[in-house]
Amino acid sequence: MLPQSNSRDDMAIAMIGITKRFGNVIANQAIDFQLKPGEIHALLGENGAGKTTLMNILCGLYEPDQGAIHLQGQLRKFRSARDAIAAGIGMVHQHFMLVESFTVAENVVLGQSSHRLLQESPKQLYPRLQRLADQYRLKINPAAQIWQLSVGEQQRVEILKALYRDAKILIFDEPTAVLTPQEAQDLIATLKNLAAQGTSIVFISHKLNEVMAVCDRVTVLRDGQAVGTKIVRDCTERELAQLMIGREITSARNQDLNASRRALEPGLTLKNVWVMGDRSFPALKEIDLTVHQGEIVGIAGVDGNGQRELEEAIVGLRSLKQGEIWMEGNLAHVPSDRYSMGLLTEFSIAENLVLKDVQSSPYQQKGLLRWRYIFKYAADLVQQFLIRAASVKMQAGKLSGGNAQKVVFARELSRDHQVLVAAQPTRGLDIGATEFVHTQLLARREAGVAVLLISTELDEILKLSDRIAVLYEGAIVDVVDTQSANLDDLGLWMAGKKGGDFAES
Repeated sequence: MLPQSNSRDDMAIAMIGITKRFGNVIANQAIDFQLKPGEIHALLGENGAGKTTLMNILCGLYEPDQGAIHLQGQLRKFRSARDAIAAGIGMVHQHFMLVESFTVAENVVLGQSSHRLLQESPKQLYPRLQRLADQYRLKINPAAQIWQLSVGEQQRVEILKALYRDAKILIFDEPTAVLTPQEAQDLIATLKNLAAQGTSIVFISHKLNEVMAVCDRVTVLRDGQAVGTKIVRDCTERELAQLMIGREITSARNQDLNASRRALEPGLTLKNVWVMGDRSFPALKEIDLTVHQGEIVGIAGVDGNGQRELEEAIVGLRSLKQGEIWMEGNLAHVPSDRYSMGLLTEFSIAENLVLKDVQSSPYQQKGLLRWRYIFKYAADLVQQFLIRAASVKMQAGKLSGGNAQKVVFARELSRDHQVLVAAQPTRGLDIGATEFVHTQLLARREAGVAVLLISTELDEILKLSDRIAVLYEGAIVDVVDTQSANLDDLGLWMAGKKGGDFAES
């Protein structure tokens, strides 16, 4: 049972009146955030709401302009990450910081102070690390090399690193983003066990179902301010979503999952496609797949199993070693990396919106750009696609992640196309921006476009797709109708284990 007192002296962490400015931008404004001992406390908010800034202050990466941090009732100032680590605060990042050729034990001691390394070699640490892993049920072999471990096991190594450094407060940043459903369930069990043994946990996630499953309380940030702290068991997902974005939301969902759509004409066809990866090994093997007009086919899989190579091969950025790709009509492409592949960040919103058509009329005449037409066109798209920006002349690189993605969607969907490849279209986006993207994808389907949706978010795949293809180590394990799909079996397939009794597609 969690303590009921709200005194800062009873808190593992009490952040009081935290304010942080970056120039004229207020990232955090007078935020109060309190974490109880043995509590799992969710931090929710849209992109740009101030979550990362607040946690970077707690981790010693930033100093607040105003406010105070109390650690177990004592006023503390963290001037560096080392100060925070020494105080028992650890962070498990979404992208792991591990050396693949090193063992678990070597990664755990990496970056430790020199006197501690002199006291114990990695091999001497094996018994101690095993005891620590057993205590928190982390199921990890200290002698294993990182490259031999699954993604879920690598995450356990990151947790073990923090625990070895005597962390009593752990911050998890989008911890299930790269996990299979089974690995996510294992992580939730691990978090509950950590909390039961007294560890205090901050859980940053966009996935409200996970917040409901694992967290005790939730603090919601909006526009740099804390707009509420709630007890999770007293809330619904819808209430939390409304608190995050300040309005009622509707969930876009594919309501017409219909196998008869496959009687329509093919829009995109891949036949026996082989593609080499960057390390001269096959990244895609024997890919046979058809996406019909008016159909969404989802590609499910843990990140790194050939999704990027599949995307690049279809859009012509990676050559085929073998096989053929046919396409009916023009292609629209929403890339997996909106900044490096989708936008010129130094260019304005208006320039990015006409990037692929700038040589055509009415945007240029006799070699000169007609800015009046460009700005009018851009302003219309900004309004249509609900892009939040001070001006169409604003640099694209200064947009939030959600608004940057809307610019990419606006450009691609406003051009004539019969095939749409959308790769990781909601990665890093908040609930409001995700809702918008889903609505756009379903609208393309209803307009008769063949949509290939590549996503590591299994819930997204299940929500939008007519059919699902599971990709593992560059090969399609199988293709199934979404109506026949079973979440547990899909998770097993994503981990490379054949299982389940799916209907043949």
